[in-house]
Amino acid sequence: MSLLSSPPLDLLAGASLFIDFDGTLVELIDRPDAVVVDQPLRDLLGRIGAAMPGRVAIVSGRSIDQIDHFLGEQARLMAVGGSHGVERRLADGALSLPDPIPDFAPAAAALADFAAMHPGTIVEHKRYGIALHYRMAPAVEEKARVIVEGLAEAFGLGVQTGKMMVELKIAGGNKGLAVSAFLAEPAMVGSRPWFIGDDVTDEDGFRAARAMGGGGILVGPPRATAAAFALPDVAAVRAWLSDAIASAA
Repeated sequence: MSLLSSPPLDLLAGASLFIDFDGTLVELIDRPDAVVVDQPLRDLLGRIGAAMPGRVAIVSGRSIDQIDHFLGEQARLMAVGGSHGVERRLADGALSLPDPIPDFAPAAAALADFAAMHPGTIVEHKRYGIALHYRMAPAVEEKARVIVEGLAEAFGLGVQTGKMMVELKIAGGNKGLAVSAFLAEPAMVGSRPWFIGDDVTDEDGFRAARAMGGGGILVGPPRATAAAFALPDVAAVRAWLSDAIASAA
């Protein structure tokens, strides 16, 4: 496993940019609902949206509603792919949503019971999925995977693993498919896509971007990845984005 170099500052010239949220723009924390988006990040996203109109998307495991909650008006400056790309909204507000939506209630009840019996685990409800976080209870990782995989099989749902979490979701769909769908939009057609992300859930995005002539930027410590470049942490992502946008201006 070779160490990847930092992305060059001219990478975004003529490109489209796809950015994960947790672990990429904001630090990972124990409670996913406690994320706070600071004003410097809001300002940075405003500059990115203005510099690359129609060619920026947040692509996250969070729902679009959650991204709107955390980013406010800045979320409306760019496209958003939520729920691992299952739901998409263009910068002009046009929505693409899955239909029909499965009934998650029975699975949600089972996960609530699991969380009650395993202190430190957190159930995160999304519009098109339910995530079971065990960052504060790492010893239950195997049990968490087993119950989620069993529920997925029982109710015809998909499973998405990530950093200290496992999620029930609508079967099918991933961040790579979201990238491909966004790249078919007029503002992004013909551009080179670059995807910035930290988790294994972002690998589909890296591969899709590479297949379209761009690539991925891995955030965090070295690991096996399809990414072409790397940045060490959230602070480095923000610094690079700021410098790259200034360079492209």
